[in-house]
Amino acid sequence: MTIKWQKIEEPITIIIIFATDFKVFIIKNPVILMKDAKNKDMSINKNTSGNQENGQQEVSKFEKVLSGKYFKFGLVTFLYLLWAFWVGNWWLLLGVPVLFDAYVSKKVNWTFWKKREGPNSKVVEWIDALIFAVFAVTLINIFIFQNYRIPTGSMEKTLQIGDHLFVSKLKYGPKIPNTPLSFPFAQHTLPMTTKTKSYVEWINWPYKRLAGLTHVKNDDVVVFNFPEGDTVLIQDQANSYYLIIRRHAEYLRNRDKYSNNGVRELDYYMNLSRNQHLSEFEITVRPVDRRDSYIKRCVAIPGDTLRIVNTQVFVNGKPQSQFPGIQFRYLIQTDGSRINTRTFEKLNIYRDDVHDTGNGSYDIPLISANAEEIKKLANVQSVQIRMMPEGIYDSEIFPHDERYSWNVDNFGPLWIPKKGVTVKIDTANICFYERIITAYEGNELKIQNGTIYINGARADSYTFLMDYYWMMGDNRHDSLDSRFWGFVPEDHVVGAPRFVWLSLNKDKPFPFNIRLNRMFRPSGR
Repeated sequence: MTIKWQKIEEPITIIIIFATDFKVFIIKNPVILMKDAKNKDMSINKNTSGNQENGQQEVSKFEKVLSGKYFKFGLVTFLYLLWAFWVGNWWLLLGVPVLFDAYVSKKVNWTFWKKREGPNSKVVEWIDALIFAVFAVTLINIFIFQNYRIPTGSMEKTLQIGDHLFVSKLKYGPKIPNTPLSFPFAQHTLPMTTKTKSYVEWINWPYKRLAGLTHVKNDDVVVFNFPEGDTVLIQDQANSYYLIIRRHAEYLRNRDKYSNNGVRELDYYMNLSRNQHLSEFEITVRPVDRRDSYIKRCVAIPGDTLRIVNTQVFVNGKPQSQFPGIQFRYLIQTDGSRINTRTFEKLNIYRDDVHDTGNGSYDIPLISANAEEIKKLANVQSVQIRMMPEGIYDSEIFPHDERYSWNVDNFGPLWIPKKGVTVKIDTANICFYERIITAYEGNELKIQNGTIYINGARADSYTFLMDYYWMMGDNRHDSLDSRFWGFVPEDHVVGAPRFVWLSLNKDKPFPFNIRLNRMFRPSGR
């Protein structure tokens, strides 16, 4: 979003351009509007009657009221108090005397970078405009909406790579930033650097969410902070630190297994993997609001029970609603001949999604409608969804425990934690709740000789302090989601996409890459 602030004449006219929806709003001092209306009326008929003169006098009095300092102070203070009540922080009342001085008493020049009286240079005017723009955009991004771009294909074909989204913060309620002091418009790293933080941590506010319009519901598309983004390898920021550690631990374990060195417990290899990465890479830790933003579909909400059977998601025993944009990987076999690339282009399949495995075989992510179209091709012999059978253990899948032989296509059943609910915990199920207890809710957890200790006290139950959600991408075979890293805490939820305001096809040059058929349409369905 960009904001332009322009001085035209006194009183000031402010033009705000919201690039997110290409609309121009002109906020103009009502005094000017009345003067314009009065001048137009006078140009039509100069011979006004005594009644018209009286009317003009009344307008003049009204103009004086609207342009008066007490009216401006009262209006701004009223809006400010409404905002303070919404935020729920009564320390903000200390701002009322500042507003009184800024509009009425004028003892302190709060805009110290410019003169209060007399003309300012062009440089000062541009600095003033820039400060206003940064301040306004920051408040809008925190409390109202923010622009996001889809960089990966985890939500194809519901949301496509190159979609620019208008994301509402009001739907679920905006979060007060954990780290409010930061460089404008930088999520976690200063521009043109790889590791310099864009925020300071000596002010770190606890989680607080303002009242929103509704709560997260089943099948909502949600923007949230990445739960595993608390720890990041500087040299490999695009990938989950925990997934990197798990993969390397699995590599070390398999190396011992196939070299007949004797296989040890998984914890041994996890610790070995962590130590190796600590010694070889630079690691940083990020607060919740500074973690990367992800977008997925909320499959299950607090209190739900989730299960996946042969790619079909079940919530509380009922199959999930089918959305036309959900896709899976399909294995396609032809008579040996190749499929024309224009066929894939017509079906809106990206070039780099077409994996030609040779001998007329393809491995391609498809929505069900595209799969049916490919079946109709004369040289296609079979089109089958690629599926991992039930009972096959995948070490990358939550809860990363061999006692639960789950994979991306067959998973669960799993209960989604709900705030205030108490569950029994033991060494068999602690793998589901370990990260909740420690990373998300700030407790110390130890397991000694089969006994669980929380904050030094023996524990056989735990009461959840927050609600949790289960998020999955619509591109089911090409999405790193809750199946890999587990639950999403409520304090990570950012907002809800409302519509796509710009969509660019990465396979085409400008201006042919603009997808007009996707613009200004509701997103997520």
